Amino acid sequence: MFDTLSNRLGDVFDRLRGRGALNEADVVAAMREVRVALLEADVALDVVKSFIEKVRERSIGHEVTRSVTPGQQVIKIVNDNLIEMLGTEPAWIELNAVPPVPILMVGLQGGGKTTSTAKIAARLAKRDKKKVMMASLDVTRPAAREQLRVLGEQIDVTTLPMAPGETALSIAKRAMTAARLQGFDVVMLDTAGRVTVDSMLMDEIRQIRDLVKPVETLLVADALTGQDAVITAKNFHENIGISGIVLTRMDGDARGGAALSMRAVTGVPIKCVGVGEKLDDLEDFYPERVASRILGMGDVVGLVEKAAENIEIEEAERLAAKMQKGQFDLDDMLSQLQQVSKMGGLGGLMGMLPGVNKLQKQMAGAGVNDQSIKRQAAIIQSMNKQERKNPKILNASRKKRVASGSGTSAQEINRVLKQHMEMGRMMKKMGKMGGLKGLGSLLGGGGSSPNDLPSGLGQNMLDPSGKLKIPQGLLDRNNGISRGLPRFPNKR
Repeated sequence: MFDTLSNRLGDVFDRLRGRGALNEADVVAAMREVRVALLEADVALDVVKSFIEKVRERSIGHEVTRSVTPGQQVIKIVNDNLIEMLGTEPAWIELNAVPPVPILMVGLQGGGKTTSTAKIAARLAKRDKKKVMMASLDVTRPAAREQLRVLGEQIDVTTLPMAPGETALSIAKRAMTAARLQGFDVVMLDTAGRVTVDSMLMDEIRQIRDLVKPVETLLVADALTGQDAVITAKNFHENIGISGIVLTRMDGDARGGAALSMRAVTGVPIKCVGVGEKLDDLEDFYPERVASRILGMGDVVGLVEKAAENIEIEEAERLAAKMQKGQFDLDDMLSQLQQVSKMGGLGGLMGMLPGVNKLQKQMAGAGVNDQSIKRQAAIIQSMNKQERKNPKILNASRKKRVASGSGTSAQEINRVLKQHMEMGRMMKKMGKMGGLKGLGSLLGGGGSSPNDLPSGLGQNMLDPSGKLKIPQGLLDRNNGISRGLPRFPNKR
């Protein structure tokens, strides 16, 4: 997500940061490169013009000339304007209305509308503890209603039973009546889509909107379609009136132009983004965090939240206790690899760490990626219980069997064993230093205070009011955060 734009802007700001003082010509040249970077990221031309003009005015003005570090100040100005472009404050789905609250899902065919309906319904049911009903109003696409029913079973959310010969309007009316009688809090109405925006589609949605009077009308748009998604959003907003945007396939969009343009073009917030195919691959959209990630500053708060959601406290505490005793077997290593996958993979985690763009490229060049993590997990899973507990018994014949079972080679097995030894030494050293104390409590479990974590990793992560705060060392892009990361074996 935003990889192309982030890399281009990173190069521009590295040059600015290296200058002791900036004159107007430096700022103009930098803004010219920022303009090109935004256009290459498929940001709408009008949005780029407005953005560059605002940044240039503030950068050439009083703010920069009186700054001790003008290069850093220009980066701050760009960051502030990015946040403003993206919407300033995060916005989740509005539910402050008399139940059942109708939510109308609109968009073009193939944009991920039905899947997004299920993802949001699952989030409302699981996180917000709402009783949700889904109803498919799509009577044109074959098996559309069956698709929503199957998704409903997977996420344990009620779907309106199908009846033959109904129109979209009659289904919407029946859904609202059924939800009211059965005490549902929210009704998700998945409308039909078209290949392109046409008058029939708009007329149908307008009739449904006037009937159910939705609290939210959410446009689902595919981020990979770039400027087409922006044009679609503008058309829907002008014809129907949307209250929010759901961007799908953000994990596959390296440019990010749609996300940067939509808020500015329509004036409505991006509510959430789809970042994968699984039904829990949905993220809230935080403008400030997104801006930080674009500028290579990471999203440490998001990383901590993701860890709290995905890491099992009991498992973390069990592993911490073993590490303090200097015990770290291959089952423990497998558990760590699986946790990385659950939290969005290596790429997703690295994108949340500040200042690691260059390190990420080096790791990719060394063959350290999500695919290599899967291969490492396959190697460990191909070992028997004794081999995982005591890797020293892995002789040539055993390695041959493991290689055959995992589809790998003896060299890859040796690399996994070497990495396990290095991780074991590091964990043992941390255990002796007391660095694993309070691991569970940081993630919301019992035990000692988060302030018991080692300095620079988790020390003083809570202020007196209980609010999360991040160590300055993690926020400073020039602090050389890569020095604190474990070493990975070179690819051979």
